[in-house]
Amino acid sequence: MMHSNHLLLEEPIRMATILEPSKANFFAAMTKIVGTLGPRSRSVEVISSCLKAGMSVARFDFSWGDAEYHQETLENLKAAVRSSKKLCAVMLDTVGAELQVVNKSEKAITLKADDKVILTPDQGQEASSEVLPINFAGLAKAVKKGDTIFVGQYLFTGSETTSVWLEVDEVKGDDVVCVIKNSATLAGSLFTLHASQIHIDLPTLSEKDKEVISSWGVQNKIDFLSLSYARHAEDVREARDFLSKHGDLSQTQIFAKIENVEGLTHFDEILQEADGIILSRGNLGIDLPPEKVFLFQKSAVYKCNMAGKPAVVTRVVDSMTDNLRPTRAEATDVANAVLDGCDAILLGAETLRGLYPVETISTVGRICAEAEKVFNQDQYFKRTVKFVGEPMSHLESIASSAVRAALKVKASVIICFTSSGRAARLIAKYRPTMPVLSVVIPRLKTNQLKWSFSGAFEARQSLIVRGLFPLLADPRHPAESTNATNESVLKVALDHGKASGVIKSHDRVVVCQKVGDASVVKIIELED
Repeated sequence: MMHSNHLLLEEPIRMATILEPSKANFFAAMTKIVGTLGPRSRSVEVISSCLKAGMSVARFDFSWGDAEYHQETLENLKAAVRSSKKLCAVMLDTVGAELQVVNKSEKAITLKADDKVILTPDQGQEASSEVLPINFAGLAKAVKKGDTIFVGQYLFTGSETTSVWLEVDEVKGDDVVCVIKNSATLAGSLFTLHASQIHIDLPTLSEKDKEVISSWGVQNKIDFLSLSYARHAEDVREARDFLSKHGDLSQTQIFAKIENVEGLTHFDEILQEADGIILSRGNLGIDLPPEKVFLFQKSAVYKCNMAGKPAVVTRVVDSMTDNLRPTRAEATDVANAVLDGCDAILLGAETLRGLYPVETISTVGRICAEAEKVFNQDQYFKRTVKFVGEPMSHLESIASSAVRAALKVKASVIICFTSSGRAARLIAKYRPTMPVLSVVIPRLKTNQLKWSFSGAFEARQSLIVRGLFPLLADPRHPAESTNATNESVLKVALDHGKASGVIKSHDRVVVCQKVGDASVVKIIELED
């Protein structure tokens, strides 16, 4: 699975270059940033700054906050998109099989090491340092003496004094009596409970999730569904089946969130069914021994890359929730995720309730950009071609040729005309060093009752793919038509590239388009 020549760095790096200031780039980075919007990041002003700093997907987490709250945030996002002229996709994150401690009074709870605490499904009880009511009646049946349970504020790191390790001491009826392993204070209204390596018999799409998707999701035509606690391919199939029954959502992409050993065990089949993968390292880091997390990340990202499906990594700069700068370990971690080949970095608590949402996004973007400069594209390209094998499909050979040509002529950008977005995603799969401008040509479709243009979904869904930057063309330009109309769309794309500073005069540009039934890759050199 792993290759020995796994140093995905371009050789050799001169020490002096490390001290050179980074050149400003039009795109903050090729790697995309998903930001979770919440209390500290839901005003039009802050969201606009997040978009300018490099956020291209906004995540709405339904583990907390009601539909109305999230709708307000979304309206603010739309206003910010209009004013900043930056496209942004919407991701709905389900609650899934998440175990929660119910703290109605929201008073802080102090737990002392070596004391005992009872986890009970009786939600009528008040949460205290002796009793923690939970939202799941089956815990007593699922655990045994000696098992580990972890309770922390939403998105715990596992190192702070705001979360606690418990060890199951005995099971009494429906209650679970635990010994407290470390002193901690639980503060806030929502604590997540994670039982290590234990199967939790809750549906992956809860009733609440279904209700949210069929109302809020449908109303807002969500681009991505992040499926929490995906444990089997069947989970993804069920979610897809549910989405297909709701109008426009048949186009919504499903990203399976791998957060426990069960999801890890069935990773290959889940990857086949899903449109992308989110490696939820917060929970995984508790289910797996810490020394195994990196190995899972490397092999999972590699598999996503070869399948040409986006891989998203979470929990990279936890400390920026309260600080302006990441730790060195975190900065290194972000860079390594990029070198591993991930498509996007997902920020949770850092943008949701963190003090520096905008600075976090721009810091992560800068680290990604530095790592991309030394990403060993040559080796990655060869590995991907080898993996695809021969004979290649028509589209695959066109995509790899376009990237090879662009590298050989040192093109500043690859422009790809596409209506489904598939061709552009295939080009991005080979991770070219230059941005891929995907010109999505809307298609006119009808269901006998009304005409509609497709294309907006396809354009926004490329906002999570590394190196892919969408442009929505005017629907009057068909994608596969005569040369004349194609030339005019090409001009629009080139003008956009020039205006945004990606393309300068005398640059070379590689264009990938359909002419009639054939796909064509051509190289153009720009005059003044």
